[in-house]
Amino acid sequence: MNYESTIPSDDLARLNDQDGRSTNRRRLIIAAAVAVVLLLAYVGYHYFTGSGNEDDSVSQAPTVTVMVPGKQQVTRTINATGTLAARREIPVSVVGEGGRVTNVYVDAGDWVKQGQVMASIDRSVQSQQAASLRASVGVSQADLNLAQANLDRAEKLVDRGFISKADIDRLTATRDSAAARLKVSQAQLNETQARNSRLNIVAPKAGFVLERNVEPGQTATQGSGVLFLLAQNGEMELQAQLGENDLANISVNTTTQVTPVGTDKVLTGTIWQISPVIDPQSRQGIARISLGFDRALRPGGFASARIQSGTSEVAVLPESALQNDSKGSFVYIIGPDNKAIRRDVVIGAVSSAGLSIASGLVGTEQVVLRAGGFLSPGETVQPEVQKASGA
Repeated sequence: MNYESTIPSDDLARLNDQDGRSTNRRRLIIAAAVAVVLLLAYVGYHYFTGSGNEDDSVSQAPTVTVMVPGKQQVTRTINATGTLAARREIPVSVVGEGGRVTNVYVDAGDWVKQGQVMASIDRSVQSQQAASLRASVGVSQADLNLAQANLDRAEKLVDRGFISKADIDRLTATRDSAAARLKVSQAQLNETQARNSRLNIVAPKAGFVLERNVEPGQTATQGSGVLFLLAQNGEMELQAQLGENDLANISVNTTTQVTPVGTDKVLTGTIWQISPVIDPQSRQGIARISLGFDRALRPGGFASARIQSGTSEVAVLPESALQNDSKGSFVYIIGPDNKAIRRDVVIGAVSSAGLSIASGLVGTEQVVLRAGGFLSPGETVQPEVQKASGA
């Protein structure tokens, strides 16, 4: 007889559910026990082997090349830019009464000598006035000659009694009046000739013509403005813009190297004047660097200057050691615990030896030479010291 067939179906389902729940409960208990065992094993492993892992972490730290820069004697160099100009600009305009320009004899880019005629102005009317005055001088001279002759003859007749002393005085006065009229005529002629000579536009000094602003046929008067602009003796200058600190570190007669923009020509100049005032807006002043004439120097253009301002002992690093971010320039140095430390620095002069560090380093630190961009503050590294160049 089949026994199972006598159990009702509902009871059979209830028994199956109880068996399933018992099985699941046993599985959960087994899984929890296994997890506890694994956790205890993990804690015990790290407890008994902790020092070994620390050694492993150190051995896995990245290796970086470091150097102890020390200090080197470097020449401080100040880089500046500025505008080129004539050292002494001489504007030339109409000196006399002016008139119509008849000829222009020089152009921009020409050299002129002192007193050289640069342009002439029509003087046809003035020439006639001078001729008239010259004739007046002749008349006055003839009157003087006649008055002198009459006086001479009368003086010879005084002793004979034919001429009185009063006649002599009258003739003397006539002679003196003629002499005075001659002087007046001569002065008027000289004045006219001087005025006429000023109709020519002449170079007051020798120099190089920078601008020509006049053409033949133009009417030039004293209100016409500058007709020519000269650079006295062709001398130029660079008006270099410098900050307050840089101005304090330079002096007159310092030799500089000047490079006009757009050329590779390096010219030698000398600081001849340092601005006694500072612009309150830009906090800058001007150092005037005198330069000899050169076709590469064009007033109004820009140029750069390298000014040597003495020597100092500073740390020098290669460019690869420097990093930059929004806070400025910095390097990574390695502390006693082999951890990377950020150190903010101020870059000074740039030379063939590298970048001088104006402040931020004393020279005894271990500075990361390369791969600083891949480090972060506090990261453990293995430093490998490289001897500083020049040490």
